[in-house]
Amino acid sequence: MQIDGPRIGRRALLAGAAGLAATGPARAEAPGGREVPATAPVGRLDLAMAANAPTTPTGLTLSRQGRMFLFMPRFDQTTVFTVSEVFPDGSVKPYPDMATNRPDAQRAQDTLFHVPNGVVDGQDRLWLLDAGLMASSGPPTKGAAKLVCIDLATDRIVRTIPLGPAVEPTSSLNDLRVDVTPGRREAIYITDQGQDGQGAIVAVDLASGRTERRLGHHSSTASVEGVIKIVEGEQLLKRGADGQTSAVQGGANGIALSPDGRRLYYAPLMGRTLYSVETAALLDEAANDAAVAATVKNLGEKGMTGGLAADARDRVYLALQEHNAIGRRNEDGTIEILATDPRLIWPDTFWITPDNWLYISAAQANRRPEHHAGQDSQTPPYAIFRMRIDAGPA
Repeated sequence: MQIDGPRIGRRALLAGAAGLAATGPARAEAPGGREVPATAPVGRLDLAMAANAPTTPTGLTLSRQGRMFLFMPRFDQTTVFTVSEVFPDGSVKPYPDMATNRPDAQRAQDTLFHVPNGVVDGQDRLWLLDAGLMASSGPPTKGAAKLVCIDLATDRIVRTIPLGPAVEPTSSLNDLRVDVTPGRREAIYITDQGQDGQGAIVAVDLASGRTERRLGHHSSTASVEGVIKIVEGEQLLKRGADGQTSAVQGGANGIALSPDGRRLYYAPLMGRTLYSVETAALLDEAANDAAVAATVKNLGEKGMTGGLAADARDRVYLALQEHNAIGRRNEDGTIEILATDPRLIWPDTFWITPDNWLYISAAQANRRPEHHAGQDSQTPPYAIFRMRIDAGPA
């Protein structure tokens, strides 16, 4: 029997956005219109934005000037645009323009196909990760997997780095972290969750544009067989219109970089363990797979997560999708819950601002048609939450 979780209405989201300055706990709408207080055992989540995105906004980043960008992977042909800017009234517009968001196999390096995430770097440039897909499955379009750098001062593309040498026919690139800290080797690290659950880490040297595919088919980047994920009171499965079900596959997904840039944190989407690996090994052209794997550390249980982020105190934030919650792994390995909210449906991507705000997207990905026999249960607008923390970004 299918058990449906509460559907949070547009009225509740918009009311929350209008009441950011109000005191007292945020409130959510339960079935039948009854309002219930949002729980917050440690912290409080504010509804920062109710974004009128046309489809699932998995990714989120903010510029130093406060510009907000959302990323909507092209899971199917109905996705209108994959990169957007969000405005204070909640409106969402294609970025940098609609023409760039029209995928064109003849201009694969110049148009955007499937962007699950993007990151604003320390120089206030927006880096887009394009997986090159035209749907949730199938091989990437030839030449379409790439990194795209946009100068936010001019809103123009200033660099494109092909990722073709590092992707496979079953690749599904998911998230990235950018390190352009002065005095360190400039690099970008990418997770590939794999359509078949066999993931990898991709390391990109920004000076040369060289890419390295690492930890492919390693246990730390793979979907864990038999693991069960419960979201909104329902097991996450692929459900066809014919009644057939199959397991969700999800290898290396969330990613975070330590403050000193020496270790990369990551975790499978379908798995409960947090791992780290040395970035020097990832970038070392002479290192073989065994040498890279030797630097992997098992950091223990952290719950079922989506996105990850690290702060300046080397604590890792956890998007706890089974609990509509934000967690945090402290330096001593303990896990604490910072906030929960019934409106935080499929918490996905974090962003930490220099003035100590932690942002998180509620992507509603579990409500997509592939999990509900072809029926789309997503309810726009999509909530973007934020909460105060006691540290800046890593």
